[in-house]
Amino acid sequence: MSAGRHDRPEDLMRPEVLAQPAYAVADATGLLKLDAMENPWPWPGELEAAWLEALSEPELNRYPDAAARDLAARVRAVEAVPEGAGLMFGNGSDELIQILIQAVAGSGRPVIAPEPGFVMYGVLARALGVPFRGVSLRPDFALDLDALLAAIREEQPAIVFLAHPNNPTGRLEDPATVQAVIEANPGITVVDEAYAPFAGHSFMPQAGGTAGLLVMRTVSKLGLAGTRLGYLAAESAWIDALDRLRLPYNINTLTQRSVRFALDHRDVLDGQARAIVAERERLLQALEALAGVTSVVPSQANFVLFRVGEGQGAAVFAGLRERGVLIKDVGRAHPLLADHLRVTVGRPEDNDRFLEALEAALERS
Repeated sequence: MSAGRHDRPEDLMRPEVLAQPAYAVADATGLLKLDAMENPWPWPGELEAAWLEALSEPELNRYPDAAARDLAARVRAVEAVPEGAGLMFGNGSDELIQILIQAVAGSGRPVIAPEPGFVMYGVLARALGVPFRGVSLRPDFALDLDALLAAIREEQPAIVFLAHPNNPTGRLEDPATVQAVIEANPGITVVDEAYAPFAGHSFMPQAGGTAGLLVMRTVSKLGLAGTRLGYLAAESAWIDALDRLRLPYNINTLTQRSVRFALDHRDVLDGQARAIVAERERLLQALEALAGVTSVVPSQANFVLFRVGEGQGAAVFAGLRERGVLIKDVGRAHPLLADHLRVTVGRPEDNDRFLEALEAALERS
């Protein structure tokens, strides 16, 4: 190396990391935002005022409780985490996924997940230098159990990630199918229940009591996306081991206090979730009846995946944006998703505006 010369990123970073684009978040300024699976309702005014008062209690000059003990007790009680299960918090589910993959990085065994699915499983595996294998869903977006079990036998993975329901499809697999994966996998199976508030089944009752099962959730979809809190429930031996990789003070004081407060008012959040489910069913029916929409995927989440005519996905997405509505164009994420768009379930007036804009965009395309 010549004097005065400093290394460039490409001199020190792995090529596969440099080849991976940074995660892009669309600018929603001035648009109806239906692209990120957020709860569309704010809190009632009196509840927000009480929350702001609660936030005045913590001393921000002090580090947060590293073990988040009060929060853990509240989550266990409200979310029915089994008494024998260990519990760990992350700065969003993304941090938990990163910790999980980092934990097995030296095993020489890969990570497996169905595709299309949540992109961060593959993104974080590649970033950490862990082999990743995606197993394609069937054309109807159902889990291809035979293909997944064959991949497990061949690869002997360290981790299998299963989103339950799946993102971006919204499908909820038969619990017996998921159970078959848990039993066949020699490593650990992480059941990602990010959309549990809107789904008809959960593996949480089995957390801590089923070998190889880890159940992951987030409070983001429930209406607390801004707090960035995820949690993992599993056998205590796994939680104790994974906790060695968790950064100290990873859950800040305001997040801990905010989520505790929100869980004390879970009835409000549950009411909003029920309203989202009702609007989801209305949206599913409206999309199925709309000319130009060629298929709609049954959803157990707070979003709906639908397909438009061949080669029209990008144009319809652009047409919606021109009309002030932002959804998600997933058409380039996987071959099965060609011409598919994903819309978050909004408030009734949001969904009406979306449907009106979609009809106009379809007519123009």
